[in-house]
Amino acid sequence: MAYARSMGEFDLIARYFTRPVQRAALGVGDDCALLAPAPGMHLAVSSDMLVQGRHFFADVSPETLGHKALAVNLSDLAACGARPLGFTLALALPHVDEAWLAGFSRGLLALADAHGCELVGGDTTQGPLNICITVFGEVPAGQALLRS
Repeated sequence: MAYARSMGEFDLIARYFTRPVQRAALGVGDDCALLAPAPGMHLAVSSDMLVQGRHFFADVSPETLGHKALAVNLSDLAACGARPLGFTLALALPHVDEAWLAGFSRGLLALADAHGCELVGGDTTQGPLNICITVFGEVPAGQALLRS
């Protein structure tokens, strides 16, 4: 892999993950995102973490990994009968690799667009490759599909 010059956290977020919000009241770039489910709806929330060497191999395509990272969360919402609203991304990277980030964000955001689920915040840090997504959805009150 070719590695690019060092990039700061806010530059990385702005370049690869900032997009205009469609439904969220406030998205990426502030201390918190603001989501407003419709009246009579419950907020459904699920988180999944993907760790290199445990949940994916180091040589996986970044675009495929971006897709998978969100797909495992969207499937949790679907299992509950919830419609996606938005998600946060916590991403630990060993170093900035712009080609990897471009592929990862392309796979992640293409799936997000296909399901009307917008990226509304998160965190980045340096460390072993680790991806954690928390997804938010809405389901009519009393109609969530439960494991029970």
